[in-house]
Amino acid sequence: MYKYLRINRPNQLTIDSIAKKLNLNIYYGKFSFRFGKDLIIQESTKQREWQLFGHEVGHYLRHCGNHLAMNRLFIDLQEWQANHFAYHFCVPTFMLQNTDNLSIYTIMNLFNVECDFATRRLEMYQNKLYEEGKNHVLSKIQNEIWTD
Repeated sequence: MYKYLRINRPNQLTIDSIAKKLNLNIYYGKFSFRFGKDLIIQESTKQREWQLFGHEVGHYLRHCGNHLAMNRLFIDLQEWQANHFAYHFCVPTFMLQNTDNLSIYTIMNLFNVECDFATRRLEMYQNKLYEEGKNHVLSKIQNEIWTD
């Protein structure tokens, strides 16, 4: 999505610029929620607002329906999906790959997120790298077995 929107650097990750490109209306209030193309973001720190924006964009892009008429388990699933989306939206993998000296502190400052959010996103990224490495080794072993 970011490549389509021509966003390729962390300093381009702002609520106003992305909302404009996605044709979303942003309002600030006491709670965060989405209603059609209107996203209401709970007033907080700039970091928290960015994370909440990512969560609500996740709902906008992936979900439809009225929470008032949904089964609680389905609501929980949608909330989990929006939370997961927010990590990748707020701290994109392709930008992490181009980041030197990757640390929690670097992620916090470069992507304007809170410490807990940066910690979890770094764990997710490291797990991805670990899985890719493990899969590469397993694939190499399988190839050696089948070619011998």
